[in-house]
Amino acid sequence: MAQSANSQQSILERLNAEVIKTDLPRLDVGDTINIHFRIVEGDKERLQVFQGVLISRSGRGINEMMVVRRVVDDVGVERIVPVNSPLVAKYEVVRKGDARRAKLYYLRDRRGKSQRLRDRRRGLKHLVAGERGVGEKAAPKA
Repeated sequence: MAQSANSQQSILERLNAEVIKTDLPRLDVGDTINIHFRIVEGDKERLQVFQGVLISRSGRGINEMMVVRRVVDDVGVERIVPVNSPLVAKYEVVRKGDARRAKLYYLRDRRGKSQRLRDRRRGLKHLVAGERGVGEKAAPKA
């Protein structure tokens, strides 16, 4: 019984691997991103860009979802997007935001300048390119 469950799982993973996008840029929570959606109207197809702040990611593999938020005319608009959706033509990172938590739901209650996130590059100006690795802390100034 365990053998058949294992083979079913491997079949599902192979099917999902065909659909999962591999050309994605690094999308972190706090980043401002452009999402290019394919809109089909009759026999015509066009691209529509949705720009907003990535406030959460959840799931993994084929089920991975993300929530992107923008403010239009003082009204917050959030869009839940499947990462591997065929309706998404491409993702672009416009600005890297410095977020210290995994979900930025607190931005829903903010208005005006307090809603903005600090730019990630701002705190790294004193470092030489390539000096700081992933997971390492910055060396103190001498």
